[in-house]
Amino acid sequence: MPNANEDNPSALSQVQRRAVSELLRVSPVADELARRFQEAGFSLALVGGSVRDALLGRLGSDLDFTTDARPEDVLKIVRPWADAVWEVGIAFGTVGCQKDARVADADQSFQIEVTTYRSEAYDRTSRKPEVSYGDSIEQDLVRRDFTVNAMAVALPEKEFIDPHGGLDDLAERVLRTPGTPEESFSDDPLRMMRAARFAAQLDFEVAPEVVAAMRAMAERIDIVSAERVRDELNKLLLSRHPRQGLALLVDTGLAERVLPELPALRLERDEHHRHKDVYDHSLIVLEQAIELEEDGPDLTLRLAALLHDIGKPKTRRFEDDGRVSFHHHEVVGAKMVKKRMTALKYSNELVKDVSRLVELHLRFHGYGTGEWTDSAVRRYVRDAGPLLERLHKLTRSDCTTRNKRKANALSRAYDGLEERIARLQEQEELDAIRPDLDGNEIMEVLDVRPGPVIGQAYKFLLELRLENGPMEREAAVAALKEWWAAQS
Repeated sequence: MPNANEDNPSALSQVQRRAVSELLRVSPVADELARRFQEAGFSLALVGGSVRDALLGRLGSDLDFTTDARPEDVLKIVRPWADAVWEVGIAFGTVGCQKDARVADADQSFQIEVTTYRSEAYDRTSRKPEVSYGDSIEQDLVRRDFTVNAMAVALPEKEFIDPHGGLDDLAERVLRTPGTPEESFSDDPLRMMRAARFAAQLDFEVAPEVVAAMRAMAERIDIVSAERVRDELNKLLLSRHPRQGLALLVDTGLAERVLPELPALRLERDEHHRHKDVYDHSLIVLEQAIELEEDGPDLTLRLAALLHDIGKPKTRRFEDDGRVSFHHHEVVGAKMVKKRMTALKYSNELVKDVSRLVELHLRFHGYGTGEWTDSAVRRYVRDAGPLLERLHKLTRSDCTTRNKRKANALSRAYDGLEERIARLQEQEELDAIRPDLDGNEIMEVLDVRPGPVIGQAYKFLLELRLENGPMEREAAVAALKEWWAAQS
């Protein structure tokens, strides 16, 4: 197999050659697997993102390979060798497996995908790619989305293959397509969203001709399934620089088709400039929320931060005194979040959590700057439930004022609220607020059978608990009897 860089030996420096060699040295599974394919009469190459990430020094335990073996042959080769095998992607020529190995005195589990050389394309009405198998790695690489993902290392000879200048583009930190972007995006329109995702993940620029094609072909994304769009959007949001990718989706018109609520935030300012640019504010809130993450990327928090103000365009009003208002935009926004996330096929639990955070994101400001009552603190914790820590982060992130005095005042006020919550949690177990009498005790005190009245009594006692804090049993029984007498 020829080395595609023979005419340009400087393109692959000795350092980069060592990087590829080191990659394969610390990943003995690659050589093991290559020998098995070679013994069966087939070729195998490490390909795509695995090669790109190795050259960037960020390769993990996920390894992608390509081969001239058909999927049924791949299965025969990997089944006796792998610790687990799955066939989820076999209709698209991909066989997945897991291989546990000891590398550098440490146990490591490799997630491996082996894909037959292929080409795929969409027709104008299909949501699924038409897969056809190829016979050469060059044919396979030209169908890849971007040149930085169209590099390979042939195994076991460890020969670097780069027919489309991916290495140079990697050095320049730019995203280009192996063929024309129009051909690439016509083959798979989701690649337009991948351009935004890789820009966000890798902090790369997207070549002008690629951006132009994205803008011209944005409507082609409509044929891609909601699930694939959602998954690509998630990868973008969970990346290092999501703002960069989101801005590209908005600027090219793709967001208008997959997340139209985002570009809708670009409201024209009123003539007195008395309200912020909601779109820019939302992106800043997202960035500030990311800075508050403690245990890695949090999709729930990032979605809530990005979408927390999407109810503003529908609720914008110009008041008589020249002010601009957005009354109840949190309630309207929560409904819009639920509708959009459902359309994108998000899980019911995630839809519920994100919409709830959007609904609650103004609650802190609703109590004003005065001292919160214990009752207000209890209700805040009760309404947030398991989302309380995320609500803390979202509320803090929502402050984007350049007025340092105002920003510091808001921060101190929220510090005070968190301290109050901590004190009450120690005293009252706020995380599990419930009435001082349970359902069985309510039936016993009122001498009634199960029915709607038990729920009504429970709700009354819960409100009492939120208002006054824990009560002694005798006081709770007396209050319940007094309530019951008033019902008759």
